[in-house]
Amino acid sequence: MTEVNRPPRVGGWTRFVTARPRLSLLVALVITALAVLAGSGVADRLGSGGWEDPDAESTYATKALEREFPASQPNLLLLVDAGRASVDDPAVAAEARRLAERLAEEKGVTGVGSYWQADSSAAPALRAEDGHEALITARITGDEKQMGETLDRIAPEFRGAHGPVEVGVGGPVAVRHEMQTTIQEDLVRAEVIALPVTLVLLVMVFGSAVAALLPLGIGIVAILGTNAVLRGLTEFTDVSVFAMNLTTALGLGLAVDYALFIVRRFREELAAGAEPLTAVGTTLRTAGRTVLFSALTVAVSLAAMLVFPQYFLRSFAYAGIAVVLLAAAAALILLPAALILLGHRVNSLDLRRLLRRGRPKPSGEASGGASGTAEGRAWTRTANLVMRRAPFFALGTTAVLVLLGLPFLGVKFGTADDRQLPSSAESHVVQQHIRDGFPGSPGGGLEVLAEGRATPAQYAAYKERIAELPDVLRVDGPLVKRESAYFTVLPKGEAVDGPAQALVGELRATQAPFDTEVTGAAAVLVDSKDAIAERLPMAAAFIAIVTLLLVFLLTGSVLIPIQAVVLNALSLTAMFGAVVWVFQDGHLSGLLGFTSPGSIETTLPVLMFCVAFGLSMDYGVFLLSRIKEEYDATGDHDQAVRHGLQRTGGLITAAAVILAVVMVAIGTSRVTNTKMLGLGIALAVLMDAMIVRSLLVPAVMRLTGRATWWAPGPLRRFHQRFGLSESGGEPASAAVEERDKVAVHS
Repeated sequence: MTEVNRPPRVGGWTRFVTARPRLSLLVALVITALAVLAGSGVADRLGSGGWEDPDAESTYATKALEREFPASQPNLLLLVDAGRASVDDPAVAAEARRLAERLAEEKGVTGVGSYWQADSSAAPALRAEDGHEALITARITGDEKQMGETLDRIAPEFRGAHGPVEVGVGGPVAVRHEMQTTIQEDLVRAEVIALPVTLVLLVMVFGSAVAALLPLGIGIVAILGTNAVLRGLTEFTDVSVFAMNLTTALGLGLAVDYALFIVRRFREELAAGAEPLTAVGTTLRTAGRTVLFSALTVAVSLAAMLVFPQYFLRSFAYAGIAVVLLAAAAALILLPAALILLGHRVNSLDLRRLLRRGRPKPSGEASGGASGTAEGRAWTRTANLVMRRAPFFALGTTAVLVLLGLPFLGVKFGTADDRQLPSSAESHVVQQHIRDGFPGSPGGGLEVLAEGRATPAQYAAYKERIAELPDVLRVDGPLVKRESAYFTVLPKGEAVDGPAQALVGELRATQAPFDTEVTGAAAVLVDSKDAIAERLPMAAAFIAIVTLLLVFLLTGSVLIPIQAVVLNALSLTAMFGAVVWVFQDGHLSGLLGFTSPGSIETTLPVLMFCVAFGLSMDYGVFLLSRIKEEYDATGDHDQAVRHGLQRTGGLITAAAVILAVVMVAIGTSRVTNTKMLGLGIALAVLMDAMIVRSLLVPAVMRLTGRATWWAPGPLRRFHQRFGLSESGGEPASAAVEERDKVAVHS
């Protein structure tokens, strides 16, 4: 065999992933089919809570009260509406007592009480101020799945007309169950919206229908694989149903990002004359390494949520890490195998030619962003403009981003309640009636657990001290059982507003001759906020340190990692400002179809920061890797920045638009937290791609000049030994390295 007929030499990794492409795809198909089976029914095993700190005082008190005084923790409320009659009407009272007796006989239900219960000290709080409505309270026992099954069984029997009264079903268990059901239904609708729209956008980006299907296939593999992982995790720990939304969004979005980057680089190599196997080798050595780094940076941001005790946040870490790694693995293993088999046919079925109506294909179009295309020339002009006016763009974009983030200074933290649901949802209607028409917060007050021996006089004196607190509406109790007792404290105003949270601290500071623990919605919120505040510095430090290290390994620069962290954080300001302005303050609530509770659920900003920061780093790595590749080849800093923006500007914008479409589809959810998550992150990725990556990053890099690439000798040698970049090697010339050494003095 002559030299010209020898197959191209490829590296070990390329040889591994492309040696048996058909076998690789067959194995992937089998594994995906198994994942479908393993992940079936995962949604039914997911929980709808997880906002509380399991080690907090409120959690301990809640469990103790559930065990000793189940009636103290009602999670089911039946709103009995007597219409124009009074709840004290004999016929109404008789029917209500009959309903309460029936409810007490139901399996899995305990602690039944009502306004009509003769010995109930809480009776006044269970009667509406207009006298036409009153409550029956109860507790459904078991875990979240068992409670949901019990509610499904008994709710149809009690809901609706019963003689002279109309009954509505509400309470925390009904809210959680309705929220879980709504999320599952909304997720199916989001997928129906996102998949075809994503396919259309990919066809517009690639032109080729064949190339457009590849990212979609990678995304489906990642989503199905993550569902199987989550199903396995439910055997060992609690997982939130909200994590399903992140699985779909990130699985599809990141798979599109990674596949876009790899397929586009592969097509560039083919357009430059490389054979398919050689093109795959170059693609994996360059874009493949970038995808690996990108996946690690996103996974790091999501892993930071593992430091928090709430399983709501930990669930997003489980789902996010799994889907990121699976998307990267599919892009780096399955996609190269598919590209080997397709070869030049990756450009087949060019649907854009239907729009050209016989016009000749523009030169270089297959490359998807070569300098000769209209897109490439547009990004070159943008880069030139930004770098000529670098101070203006750096200061201007920073000022705009800071201004957009100012509303977040007025954030108020709260807890998730029935107002997460549509206003037409039954449990929302019931809870709204209670808020509007009942004194205090029935079912949402504070409970004080008293443990230890005490005399009736001591209990009475303690109750008196509680009643004297300024934010207390009424104190009921104590109910005593063996060596423990509990008091119910109704705060003035809302169950979890500022005065109610202040009352938690006042109750915990009130002296007593026995041990006391406070629980209730406001206490859970206070403890959750404390847990997040305690662990937030640790999570932020973890993200910052690991991100700095990864970006240094990619670039070999000391300044670029710092720039990346600061500018990424700055890119999120618009998202946080919009969250407060829209969802807390209620602007656009009519247009977007939600009820504003006047606060932001405590864990949501943490979740949104970790997800959005990771996605911003995803785009940052794409841009920086191409700049680094050009700088290693030429040593020309300004040209490297222009080249990087010209080569990746369209790619990053396309990826961001597609991911934003997926997140907006998630944002069509009827549950407010999911709507906030989807629309907020969609805004964050668009701002990052169109403002930060396109304007702020090149402007800042122009201002820092060649000093951007400086690193002290020991770190430079460390990077030369352990670092990776798209070029896959050392700087092209000694002159480049010498310039790096002295750049900081220039």
